[in-house]
Amino acid sequence: MNDWPEAWSDENRGSRYGRGSASAQPESARVMRQVRRGPAAPPGQGGYGGVPQQPSYVDGRGHGGADGYDSGYNTGQVYGTPGGGGPGGDGHGPQRPAPDWRRRIKWTAITVATVLVVTTVGTYFWADSKLNREVDLSKVIERPEKGEGTNYLIVGSDSRAGMSDEDKKRLRTGSAEGKRTDSVMILHTGDNGPTLISLPRDSNVEIPSFKGSESGKTYPGTGRQVKLNAAYAEDGPELLVRTVEFNTGLHIDHYVEIGFAGFASIVDAVGGVEMDIPQDIKDTKSGADLKKGRQTLNGEEALAFVRTRYALKGSDLDRTKNQQKFLSALANQVATPGTVLNPFKLYPTMGAGLDSLVVDEEMGLFDLAGMFWAMKGVSGGDGTSMNMPIAGSSGGNLLWDKAKVKQLVNQLNNDEKVTVKGD
Repeated sequence: MNDWPEAWSDENRGSRYGRGSASAQPESARVMRQVRRGPAAPPGQGGYGGVPQQPSYVDGRGHGGADGYDSGYNTGQVYGTPGGGGPGGDGHGPQRPAPDWRRRIKWTAITVATVLVVTTVGTYFWADSKLNREVDLSKVIERPEKGEGTNYLIVGSDSRAGMSDEDKKRLRTGSAEGKRTDSVMILHTGDNGPTLISLPRDSNVEIPSFKGSESGKTYPGTGRQVKLNAAYAEDGPELLVRTVEFNTGLHIDHYVEIGFAGFASIVDAVGGVEMDIPQDIKDTKSGADLKKGRQTLNGEEALAFVRTRYALKGSDLDRTKNQQKFLSALANQVATPGTVLNPFKLYPTMGAGLDSLVVDEEMGLFDLAGMFWAMKGVSGGDGTSMNMPIAGSSGGNLLWDKAKVKQLVNQLNNDEKVTVKGD
């Protein structure tokens, strides 16, 4: 059959090929060929020069021939991706690699560790910068030899620094100028458990020779007998340390002082301290109005509790016992996971405590942490709390039992288990 228009042959196509026909009848449609997708035909089987014979469209849509040929049109097939599903579309193409969980866990752990290290280091330097290192123990002269363990002199002063008139009224502190010692304690830490010893403020002591903390002048001792709190009032922390060391024979390694406002702030920052009050207490001077039994004291109530002595049978000796119990309870409260692991409690507590503490120039954060940890153990385990042994009184001054004090000091200097009993 001739595919060319009527009256035309292959020989007379000439140059009119592709230019239409002069005949009134249109040129018959030429059949377009599709390239078969598949293996080439064996040599000698149709086609020209080894090219396989190509089928034509049958239904005008590129498929449906007798051999089932499919051009791939309208199937959504993307060339180079079998099945038309894109990369790995039907599971026969390239697959996305499975997650490397070991690598993810490793980098997560590294990130968390880095954040913890940065936070810890930042917190350390922040806290260290807030310590008020104002006491220079190098000014203390004629010091006793250092023994085993570590001795902290812990002082509660009646300093009203930073308090407003409203605070003074609310906390019943009065408005006296300057500051005096409201409590004095020695905390010994070592291998045989912590020992907390209260030195009553009315203890009779001798003021030894000392170097003035401001003047630098040396004042010779005259054998003058005074109450312990008079040493602090006369020339501050340095003379108090010198007086305690002279009258006990203990070497003081660190000095820690806290005032009224700081004490109340720490208690409020931890959310109060739970205490078992042994009796009803009502004291107009300290402002205490507490009922017997277990209860949580806020800063105002706690300050009134540790300052009360006139409502107690044993006066200052009973007050020092209450102070010891409270400080141990406070240390326990600060060391709980609810405070340490809660930044909304930890940082306010640290801020309130560090802002209000006055320490010696050599005191470090680890020394301070060791002191609080020892305070926590005073009321439990191998801890011991006691008053300095008292033999009697003279003119309102409490006289120490010299024999027991000597035995106590020897045990502390040798870091032995304390067997001496105090009042």
